[in-house]
Parts: sequence; structure tokens; C-alpha cells
Amino acid sequence: MKDAGTEEDCHRIGFFLVPEFSMIAFASAVEPLRLANRVSGRVLYRWESYSLDGRPVIASNGVPVAVDGALADAEALPTVILCSGVNAHRHGDRALIAKLRRLASHGAAIGAVCTGSHILARAGLLDGHRCTIHWENMGSFVEEFPQIGVTSELFEIDRNRFTCAGGTAALDMMLHIIARQMGHDAAALVADQLVHHRIRDGHERQRMELRCRLGVSHPKLLAVISRMEECLEEPMTCGELAGAVGLSTRQLERLFRKYLNRAPTRYYLGLRLNRARFLLLQTSLPILGVALACGFVSASHFSKSYREYFHRTPSQERRAIRELANTDLPPSLATLSGGVDQNAAPTALSKRG
Repeated sequence: MKDAGTEEDCHRIGFFLVPEFSMIAFASAVEPLRLANRVSGRVLYRWESYSLDGRPVIASNGVPVAVDGALADAEALPTVILCSGVNAHRHGDRALIAKLRRLASHGAAIGAVCTGSHILARAGLLDGHRCTIHWENMGSFVEEFPQIGVTSELFEIDRNRFTCAGGTAALDMMLHIIARQMGHDAAALVADQLVHHRIRDGHERQRMELRCRLGVSHPKLLAVISRMEECLEEPMTCGELAGAVGLSTRQLERLFRKYLNRAPTRYYLGLRLNRARFLLLQTSLPILGVALACGFVSASHFSKSYREYFHRTPSQERRAIRELANTDLPPSLATLSGGVDQNAAPTALSKRG
């Protein structure tokens, strides 16, 4: 590997890791940089990783990852990528937010993978910018930050802000960034090394098509389910859903029984309650607010339906979350400001170029 020369000759990137970050999203963001260096024969990119206190960070899969330093050491970074994962709403440390704001004020490009958009939004760094987030967190993000232009795109690059849905979406986002900086041929070579047969465009959908997700190909049934997913806050009646695709209510009932082994009303209720569970887990919305956001007219009706479906009430769900947050977590779930099992060998994924 030939050195590019001085620090100014290459792109320097700082990765900020928060507890329970997504390992696949982090690796998908780092590996294209390593391979860009490899296929070019030059050091085009250098990267360092940071945690709040410089200690290893536990990923959501329980693997500890070594870092290069503490947030206090992260100075004069031209580009920062925040790596988050599950429970992002619990990990927006004040020192982290202050550091992100300071770097942004000095002109740094700020990015996020997976649920990192949630922390950037709390820092006020996505105001006036398009962004995206993992589909599972979309509902809670919209409820908490209605002023921010969030999309369901695979990734968004809007001026000096860039975000992606997580997982392998980080790979496609980084390939697009490499293409912008180094040219399409360089990005294509990197994709080839990754056995990534096609660089996906940011406008592509995050989730699998309904046809693949459900293992169902009936076009009218898929059209109805698509409408259900779009109308969780203001649910449509069975008659409205059936009429929208040219079916009778009885025909719609038969389709759901045949292909999904349940009534359409039961299927629809499951969609709404699952969204409610995400909101309970990921936001501080009051229970009535969660109920209204998922199409329930009262907290009592919502609580009864939730208990029948999940075998616990929304209040019990919230209490369980609080108890978990206040419990001394095992090493595999240690927080950023907590500790890491000192007997665990950290994974050396944080290398410099």
C-alpha cells in the first residue's frame, strides 16, 4: 500500500460508537473505505473510532469493539459518522450531543447509520435537512420530530448531512460517497471486492416487497395490506378496504382466511398494535398519544386490545422498559458510560486506513 502523503491528501472520518450500535451497519460503513484504499493502491481514507470515555463499546450483538479514543480526543474531524442501533433514544448522552454540535459548527459533515438519525435530530443537526432512519423506527421518529423531513429512502445525502436506514444500506451509501469523491469506477471496484452485485440507489425501498415478505402473490390482497400499512393512524373499515380494490367484504374475508389464516380486522389490528409497541419502546409519548397515533379512540380500548395481543398492558410494557434501563446490565448490554467486562477481549475493528 502506497501512502498518499500528508493528512490533507486523504479523507479523514471519525466514527462515534454508542452502546448497542449495529455491528453490520458499522462494518458496512468502514469496509468500503478500507477497500477503496486497497483497490487504488493509495491511502484515500483514514478513520478513527471514538466512545464517550475511550473504553470499548458493546455492539447490539454483545461484541465489544475497541476504539481509538474518547470524544474529547475527537478534534478537527472533517467528517463524522454516528453509529447507533437499538434503544437509540436511551443513548443520546449530553457530551455526545455537545461534541456533535461543536464539530458541525466548525463545518464538519455529519452522518449517521441505522438509528443514529434519532440522536442527530435531538442535537438539532437535521433541522432543514432530509434524512432517513431504519423502517422500524420511522413511526417513533415522525411522532417525536414532526418538523424534520424524514423519508423512507434507503439513504439520504443532503448537502453536509447523510443518513441511512442501517444494515447493508450503509454499504450503498458509502459506495455513493466514494463515487462522488473518487469516481464511479473506484466505487464499482469496491463493490466488486465486496461481492455486492449492484450499487443500490438511495430511492430504493428499505423493506422487502410485500410479495416476498408475506409469501403471497395475490395482487388485490397485497394492495389491501399496503393500504393498511399506510393508514394506521386513521384505520379504514373492511368495507372501504374491499371497495378500494373492487372486492366485496365477504370476498376480502375469504382472501385473508385463505392466504393468511386470519380475518382482515385481526390482521389490521396486529399492524396497529405492533406499531404501538415500537412507539412505547422508542419514545416518551404518553400512552394516550400512542393510542391515538395507532388509530385507537381511547386509552382504555387501546390498553384492553394491547393486553389481549401481547399479554401485558401498555403501562406494564413501559414499566419493563424503565426497569431495564435502571438495572445493572450484564457486560453484553453495558452502556457507554457504564463499563465493559475487563476480561473480555475487545474486537479490533477500529483501524486507521
